[in-house]
Amino acid sequence: MLSNPREEEKLDPRVKRTRRLILRSFEDLLAEKGFETISVQDVTDKAEINRATFYAHFPDKYALLDYSISQMFKQEIEKRTLNACHYTPDNLRNLILAVCEFLSNIHTGCAQPHQQFESLVEGTIKTMIFDLLSYWLKQTKSKISTDIPATVATWAIYGLASLYSHTKKRPALEKFVDEALPLVAVNLEQFA
Repeated sequence: MLSNPREEEKLDPRVKRTRRLILRSFEDLLAEKGFETISVQDVTDKAEINRATFYAHFPDKYALLDYSISQMFKQEIEKRTLNACHYTPDNLRNLILAVCEFLSNIHTGCAQPHQQFESLVEGTIKTMIFDLLSYWLKQTKSKISTDIPATVATWAIYGLASLYSHTKKRPALEKFVDEALPLVAVNLEQFA
């Protein structure tokens, strides 16, 4: 995954607290107004820290968004223990469910998601999906390269979740995932 858990554990508790404060302030601002209109000054004002403190943690608001999304998605994956699994159709189904729910929550939790915001979220989530699928597929010890199937499945999962999260009259999530699963699984059947 994007964030190294060992590096996070080594951080000083004050650094962890400050980082959590910055994240919480940023997420509150995302719910209030669009990403494009949020400035570093907005985040520092809300967090009641100075700009130097912000820059000690993040180079800019884009890095903060990337970190925020990766942390939230990592929690979603860990909650479902998908990070400790191997490839099975059930785990794949749970991954599709997680991505659909996550994107739906992002779209309802942000005041004005715009193209730039969505592109940044897409890049972060696709990287994390690809890393997880690659990890699963490499555990099968198959002699087949995992890069192409993991890439195809990543794009399919993200595309389906994006469709679901942008649909006004959404079908039941379970029904949607049951219909989508065979379309994604067909690329990965050789690893089952």
